[in-house]
Amino acid sequence: MNSVPLTLARMVTTWVPDWPVLVFAAFSAFGYLRAVRRVGEWPVRRTVLFCAGLASAVLVTCSFLGAYDDVLFWARATQTVVLLMLTPLLLALGAPLTLVLAAAPGPVAAALRRAGRGRFARAATFPLVITVLLIAPPFLLYLTPLYEASLRNGAVDELVRLALVLCGFAYFWTRLRLDPTPREDHHLVSFGISFAEVVLDAGLGLVLWLGPLRAAGYYHALGRAWGPDLRTDQIIGAGVLWIGGDLAGLPFVGALFTRWMRDDERQAERIDEELDDAPAAASGLWWESDPALAERFRRG
Repeated sequence: MNSVPLTLARMVTTWVPDWPVLVFAAFSAFGYLRAVRRVGEWPVRRTVLFCAGLASAVLVTCSFLGAYDDVLFWARATQTVVLLMLTPLLLALGAPLTLVLAAAPGPVAAALRRAGRGRFARAATFPLVITVLLIAPPFLLYLTPLYEASLRNGAVDELVRLALVLCGFAYFWTRLRLDPTPREDHHLVSFGISFAEVVLDAGLGLVLWLGPLRAAGYYHALGRAWGPDLRTDQIIGAGVLWIGGDLAGLPFVGALFTRWMRDDERQAERIDEELDDAPAAASGLWWESDPALAERFRRG
């Protein structure tokens, strides 16, 4: 617990190592870059986006947000938004599954593709399931005893962070479809889920804003004499979860719209090619293609 008052200077100078996150980020970056070298040709943009996703996780857990996440409600709320919405979006934009399939030996890649097309994978990525994976975590975290448990137990805290990233990645992976996916639902489904997420973000924000204090006993025991009071702190955190969650979703909406337009362009090009390859329609009047009518008109 950090008892030093948070100032603008400390926001810049305070850094704490979160070793599980650092180890995860280091191994993920090493594996990704090694796969890039093995593949040879790989878009630099994807590498940058994937590494930016890892960096965002390190930033919110090792900066002042990580140092004060067990003292200030709004600091932990900021972590939740980034780990659920921003970090996994950037990771998904890096297309790591496509990279793994390209770098893996043939038999391994074939086995992964078979598993990805299996019944379980299709059921697990059904739109309703994916919607729950995106929307449920904040409610489970803030409206159950899990929130206080994550404050008191470091292992629970790290597992919650990992779950947020995995749930977010599952959503963005299946909605953006930069990587192979078990299902190919229409992009309108993704926009519908995004709308539901916006509405429910507002609901959670209102509950935290107007409802009882979360983990009140824990925060009272800290005896913090600086910064916002507990109610104001929770109201700020509610605003972060509500407004911040919606703002963090804007890059996804932009990426999804771009993906939709590109898919439509490819489909139009494919249709044009099929029409070009089709045999030309016979010229002349329509009855000339009917043998009986054509014979009658020739007699006339």
